[in-house]
Amino acid sequence: MDKTQDSKSRGIRGVVPENHPRRDSILVREKLVEAMENHVVVPQGLIAHGRGECFDYIIGEKTERFAETAIENASALLITAKNPVISVNGNMASLVPAEVVRLSEIIPAKIEVNLFYRDRERELAIKKVLEDHGAKKVLGVDDTSEVIPELFSERRKVSREGIFTADVVLLGMEDGDRTEALVKMGKKVIAIDLNPLSRTSLTANVTIVDNVTRALPLLIKKVEEMKKMKEDEVQKLISNYNNKAVLREAMKFMSERLAQLSLVL
Repeated sequence: MDKTQDSKSRGIRGVVPENHPRRDSILVREKLVEAMENHVVVPQGLIAHGRGECFDYIIGEKTERFAETAIENASALLITAKNPVISVNGNMASLVPAEVVRLSEIIPAKIEVNLFYRDRERELAIKKVLEDHGAKKVLGVDDTSEVIPELFSERRKVSREGIFTADVVLLGMEDGDRTEALVKMGKKVIAIDLNPLSRTSLTANVTIVDNVTRALPLLIKKVEEMKKMKEDEVQKLISNYNNKAVLREAMKFMSERLAQLSLVL
């Protein structure tokens, strides 16, 4: 971030009162707007964020038990993978770049840029954001020589070193087509998506129904803890995990919370 952008960010923080009940949410939105102005996020990414924020309201804007269960299993998959890859879109790059880099270091995992709305300027902008936060190598910019079968969007272009040969892929909320295609290729897909009804959530092997700004720090912490566990204990967690049960729990929680909230009207 250059001095002009940093000054703008400080200015926005100064406008929003410290005790404003929506302060964190407003600052996140402004961060995304800045990222759009810098060609990291496209307008459609703002719409996607707003859709997710709606579900975040319903769960109370905090990490619930169903998300913690998924985070635990995601951590187990990531540390036992042979070639784990963190797939980064514009929203992830703008909201949690430092966390993406840190997680990639401790797993360790590769980082790959993968976009639905792909162009050269945007690829380079996202790569720069990640490098500015410490990433030593970012795939998916000049090495997208492989294609995901049965996928026809720009997301089909991937790196052989990264997503194409990955056994586990961690990704944020996105279109369900790529998630389905990756699962068909035999990969384990970990999705972070606040909407438990999305195709991404329903198709992924592990769905973390949580805000990416909360999920990434928790993933980092859990990976650090799990790397100290015995291998058989980690494998047991993987074997006992049921993603459908996690999604059912998330949906039930949302339904019950909406019913509770309706009583105060």
